[in-house]
Amino acid sequence: MTTAGRRALLGISVALLTAWVLVPLLLVAVASLTTRSQLYTWPRSIIPHPWSLETIRFFFRTQGVLESTERSLLVAVLTILLSVLVGAPAGYALSRFRFAGREGFRLAILATKTFPATILAVPLAVAFISWGLYDTLLGVAFVHTALALPFTVVITTTVFIGVPYELEEAAMTLGCNRLAAFRRIALPIALPGLAAAAIFTFVLSWNEVFAATILTVRNRTLPALVMNSVGALGSGAPLDYRFAAGFFMIIPALIIILVIRRYLLTLWGITVR
Repeated sequence: MTTAGRRALLGISVALLTAWVLVPLLLVAVASLTTRSQLYTWPRSIIPHPWSLETIRFFFRTQGVLESTERSLLVAVLTILLSVLVGAPAGYALSRFRFAGREGFRLAILATKTFPATILAVPLAVAFISWGLYDTLLGVAFVHTALALPFTVVITTTVFIGVPYELEEAAMTLGCNRLAAFRRIALPIALPGLAAAAIFTFVLSWNEVFAATILTVRNRTLPALVMNSVGALGSGAPLDYRFAAGFFMIIPALIIILVIRRYLLTLWGITVR
C-alpha cells in the first residue's frame, strides 16, 4: 500500500472511531435539550425545535437527585484525598528508590485491575456489614480508592520520574533534609501532575456505579440512583429522565478530560503543541 493509501486508511479509521465515541454523546445531549413532549413524538426531528431546558429541570426536580449529587461529590472528594495520600508516596518511592521486588510490586498493583468486581461483590458486602461500613459514604469511598489506586500510583510514578532528582540532591547539600527537599523542590514541580491524577480520580469516582449500587441502599450516589431508577420494575424511568441523567453525568467528565488533556497525553509520552 502506498503512503497516501495508508494515510487515507488512517484518516478513515480515526474518523470512524471519533464518530463511534461522539455520536452517542451528541444524541444524548440533543435529546436532553428537547422538550418532554417532543421526546415522545414520532417521527421526531433530530434537531429540537425549540431548544429547551425542560428535561434538565425535570431531572433535577426528581426526588433524590440533588441529595445523590451531593453524596457523589463528597465520595469523590474523599476518594481523591485517600488516593493521593496513599498513592503519591507509593509513586514517589517507586520513582526514587531501587529495592528488591520493585518490579513485582508494580506488576502486582496493575494486576489488581484484572479481578472482576462482580466476583468480589458478595464478600465485599458481607465484610462491610460486619465492619459497619455498609450503606455509608466512607465505605463507598474506600472501594473507589481501591479502584483508583493503581492509576494513581502509575500516574504519580511517572510524574516524579519527570522531576530531576539532582535538584533534591542539591537542596540536601545546602542544608535541607530529605523531607524538606521533597516539600520545597519536588512537590511544587510535581503539583500539576498530582492535580491531573486527582482529577482523573474524580472522574473515576463520579462515574463508578457497581460498588455504589451493591454497597448502598439509602445513601446512594448519583450513578447508583440513576441505575436503580432505570432498572426499576415495570417500565423504569421515563425517557426524559434517562437522557437528562446521561447528559448531566457525562458533562463533568468531558470538561475535566478537556482541562487535563495535556497532562494525560504527556503521561503517554506525547507532547501537545
